[in-house]
Amino acid sequence: MLACAIAAIAFAGGRVAPRAPVSRLAAGRVRMAQFDYDLAIIGCGVGGHGAALHAVSKGLKTVIFTGGDAGGTCVNRGCVPSKALLAASGRVREMRDDAHLKSLGISVNGVVEYDRAAISNHANGLAARVKGNLVNSLVALGVDMIEAKGALVKGGQKVQCVGQDRVVTAKDVIIATGSVPFVPRGIEVDGKTVFTSDEALKLEWVPDWVAIVGSGYIGLEFSDVYTALGSEVTFIEALDRIMPTFDQQIAQVAQRILVRPRAIDSRTGVFAAKVTPGVRGEKPVRIEMIDAKTKELAEVLEVDACMVATGRVPYTQSLALDAVGVETERGFVQTNEMMQVLTKPGGQVVPNLYCIGDANGKMMLAHAASAQGISAVENIAGTVHKVNHEAIPAACFTHPEIAFVGLDEAAAKKRAADGGFELGIGMGNFRANSKALAEAEGEGVAKVMFNKKTRQVLGVHIVGLHAADLIQECANAIELGTTIDQLAMITHTHPTLSEVLDEAFKGAVGRSAH
Repeated sequence: MLACAIAAIAFAGGRVAPRAPVSRLAAGRVRMAQFDYDLAIIGCGVGGHGAALHAVSKGLKTVIFTGGDAGGTCVNRGCVPSKALLAASGRVREMRDDAHLKSLGISVNGVVEYDRAAISNHANGLAARVKGNLVNSLVALGVDMIEAKGALVKGGQKVQCVGQDRVVTAKDVIIATGSVPFVPRGIEVDGKTVFTSDEALKLEWVPDWVAIVGSGYIGLEFSDVYTALGSEVTFIEALDRIMPTFDQQIAQVAQRILVRPRAIDSRTGVFAAKVTPGVRGEKPVRIEMIDAKTKELAEVLEVDACMVATGRVPYTQSLALDAVGVETERGFVQTNEMMQVLTKPGGQVVPNLYCIGDANGKMMLAHAASAQGISAVENIAGTVHKVNHEAIPAACFTHPEIAFVGLDEAAAKKRAADGGFELGIGMGNFRANSKALAEAEGEGVAKVMFNKKTRQVLGVHIVGLHAADLIQECANAIELGTTIDQLAMITHTHPTLSEVLDEAFKGAVGRSAH
């Protein structure tokens, strides 16, 4: 989102090794004699936007191909509207939780109601405002915007406006085309009763019973929205447990807080092999599930609606990558650590061509795309820069939130075994935190893992109130190389939720926080 991109300009999540300074004025004169622009960016999501802003700060004349979708997935169909839905539905959940309110000495007389259309307007109106701000920031800085999609041209350093004869030349080109929802074979999407997150964000109706195929970040967030507004949810997960991409211990805690107390059940170890749309209010959606191992029919569900949350795939088909000799891997453009495009996995660098964000698949997060865009511009400007992806945090904005940075426990144990060191773990609990207890929100834990030899932090996972905000301290620690001993000596404000981390840090070195 816009805030992600602006924040990432201040800190791009990588390390910089300076080269000899380059005269931007002199370089610009040479470049502009040969090219229309110093830099052309294909795609105007968070990654392309962040790259454009940074390019201007480096003195590069920049053009960006928006494809008629300024803001991209994050602003229009992802981060921004989904958080608006979560905020509104979360208020409904809080006001309907009589036991929680009673513990605070509060009672709500009467039935708590909501206006579905108004919530939808809140989400989509916010997306429109943020999109407007994003466009205005580019225009104000003198970035030229072309509404067409861009395609590469044989010979390189040229971008054609798709559907037009116009070709723009640029010294360097950045691909930032993002991704689209992945829909497995056998699932028929009608956008009404069977839909992806793109349609779900419009909140055109609230089904009584909705099946969600996939229990990752997107599926979990929408289960939070739907159950808050009165729906029953059934997860359909191909792997043996729901929330398979989360640290296993954190997933177990999250299930206790976010799944079991709510109107949610699940089917695991099964594929939604065939999903047939229904007719709202007349005919149910039919879901045929097969066993993930035997491939035999396991069960048939008939529900009011089905949301497909099975991940995302890169949007790279319209780029004409073959024109510059680039082969993708499952649609992902291959790059090295400097975001330079490779001809194929392990192939050669394609001169003057970079790829950032979801299109390269390194880390499919909006703020990661922005960090990569800034990194690419640094490399274009003559300063070697590599993004440390293990220092980029991620969050799931449920109530309460889940957030992490670095390795999960399984990966940390493997690194310890491979590296010949002992893994250390420290835990903090929200139930022992004064601020969490003051808000009657004592559910949750924080886990920090570190290398007992070097004392470096390897990963931190949090589930609890405002976890998405708390994780940034840990991301900074990993990026800057702050040791667990140093973290344990840092003073945290009392009473705040940050003391949950203080407890984890101190516990990791054998001390007590309280």
